[in-house]
Amino acid sequence: MAGHSQFKNIMHRKGAQDKKRAKIFTKLAREITVSAKISDDINSNPRLRAAIAAARVQNMPKDNIDRAIKKATGAGEGDNYEEVRYEGYGTAGVAVIVEALTDNRNRTASEVRAAFAKSGGNLGETGSVGFMFNRLGEIVYPADKAGADEMFEAALEAGAANVESDDESHVIETEIEELNNVREALTEKFGDPESAKLVFRAVTEADISIDQAQSIMKLVDALEDNDDVQNVWTNVNWTDEIAAALDN
Repeated sequence: MAGHSQFKNIMHRKGAQDKKRAKIFTKLAREITVSAKISDDINSNPRLRAAIAAARVQNMPKDNIDRAIKKATGAGEGDNYEEVRYEGYGTAGVAVIVEALTDNRNRTASEVRAAFAKSGGNLGETGSVGFMFNRLGEIVYPADKAGADEMFEAALEAGAANVESDDESHVIETEIEELNNVREALTEKFGDPESAKLVFRAVTEADISIDQAQSIMKLVDALEDNDDVQNVWTNVNWTDEIAAALDN
């Protein structure tokens, strides 16, 4: 998982800056609503359990969670969200994948295209950069949940493909079809994870300059500021040098 720690540091930096609680809750609520459409039974719906666990990590009020579930079951007024993926290029040809939940595809596509254009990038066709990434499962636990060796052994025994631990967290990597099984096994042993979801991990990372990294972060910031956007993935190699420069 080369570069993952650096990427995680960048996202932590954004998390520290991005104290927009309402916006965070909006994104979490959409994921809960879409997940609950599959089934509102938490015991039989691992995606919904993961969505609720992520909401709890962010201290999302129980009323908000319940309201999001009711929207999916028809017990409350709500929009019909659908999952959409966009692919494109940022500065220096950096590959970018954007995952969104939207009730208006035309609006979201227009806003995402505008964000790319303003940053000097361009929105591409579906599949234009997807081949540069692997789709896999990722489970994250805080470091204090277990020692690195204990987490490594438990995760591999549960069927995980890889584990990376540092002072802040344990990041468990799984095959797509094994994500729920591994999450269930680890939850039984360590409790709910901070997150458990499918992610895009770059096959080969792009080395870019600090100036180019700043441009990419402006694009990522603009995209993540959009309520419809759930996740943004890039193939940037977030080096310690770049991380330090973006912090300043």
